Amino acid sequence: MALKRKTKTKQNNPDARAASDYYKLHTKAVDDLVNADISNSPVVSEEELDKYRSKHKLKLPMWLKAILLKAWFYGAVCFFFMWGLGGYVADQLDLFVITAIALGMVTDLMVNTIFRHFAETEGANDRWMMIPQKGLPSFFWNILYAFVVLFLVATLYNVINIVVLSITGEKDTVALGVEPILFGLFYMGIDMGLISMKHLLKRIISEAKAGTAKSERKGKDA
Repeated sequence: MALKRKTKTKQNNPDARAASDYYKLHTKAVDDLVNADISNSPVVSEEELDKYRSKHKLKLPMWLKAILLKAWFYGAVCFFFMWGLGGYVADQLDLFVITAIALGMVTDLMVNTIFRHFAETEGANDRWMMIPQKGLPSFFWNILYAFVVLFLVATLYNVINIVVLSITGEKDTVALGVEPILFGLFYMGIDMGLISMKHLLKRIISEAKAGTAKSERKGKDA
């Protein structure tokens, strides 16, 4: 008597059915990943994102990182341009222009780019930039802004030298010369001060507009 051999199918084979479901699940996950964009991605809270961010024992606040980053880059510009070209560019005005252009380019192409790259969310580090916009117009605006900041730094050096020389009574000497570390700190300090003034002015204007709109609504209700 011949025995009939049973043919296994997905319906009566749990292992085959599990493998099929596993394949479908992973195929769907891959499709979701490929087709993911801002419109169909779920909103994730900051608490959930913090679970996957790297944890360091020493975590510096962002304001301190901004100060150190700017001071280092601006000090480096002083080293390579004001010190490096000082022996080749005799005219101080020419050296001023060259340094201002270099400072604006470094700000736009390096400093601001680093701020954007390490921002935890888009636009989170814009508050540390005078001109946070990207593009060719901001490139030229950062160069013009560098002229203003560099002029204020030069004025600060002159004021310090005048005060020191008036106290000591010495003449024909430079009490405080330009060197990278102090220059970087001066440039960073003036830059951050101007940025703080910009934010303060924007806040005052915003509060004034809000107050005007509130008064207009009260007038209409009355």
